[in-house]
Amino acid sequence: MRAGPIWPVTLESGDLVLRPIRYRDKKEWTEVRSRNSEWLAPWEASNPDPGGGLPDYRQMVRSLNLQAAQATALPFLITEWQPGLRNPAIVGQLTVSSIVWGSAMMATLGYWVDQSRAGRGIAPTSVALVTDHCFRALGLHRMEINIRPENGPSLRVVEKLGFRDEGYRPRFLHINGKWADHRSFALTSEEVPEGLLGPWLASRRS
Repeated sequence: MRAGPIWPVTLESGDLVLRPIRYRDKKEWTEVRSRNSEWLAPWEASNPDPGGGLPDYRQMVRSLNLQAAQATALPFLITEWQPGLRNPAIVGQLTVSSIVWGSAMMATLGYWVDQSRAGRGIAPTSVALVTDHCFRALGLHRMEINIRPENGPSLRVVEKLGFRDEGYRPRFLHINGKWADHRSFALTSEEVPEGLLGPWLASRRS
């Protein structure tokens, strides 16, 4: 177990600000999610219990905050400075979950991005920023991302960042009402001694 708290933390790169999710974000978060409901539906986690549902916003934030306090999760909102706004706008969400310390020192990362902001480098920049934080600041050794084989945009994110394809995981998670196959991608800290963010931003400039 890591000594000391790992949360809260805010990470920044250019116009992007990754910060803790808050109860008072409910109105804006709900508006963004509603606007993106069709875009996100095929990749949404679901409850395998018959008649079971997902937590509401307040329940979700409470659960994420508890996990963060227990040093098993980092629940970020992805926000972006945009012209004319007094505060960065919510454009997505990224959660580092299932953090395991001890001999494993690993975690799983998941994310979504507003369709209107897709294709602008927000997802790979956010993933790179958080992975570097987990490796360098927290001392984690391995980061894993699990993606539906049909999810082309997310597959391009891990391809751009150089995550290693570790193979197929049949019926791995309950997604959009059924057990769904995934492909598993991972990186260890030794594979990226220079970090992910610097090389990724350099590749965008070249």
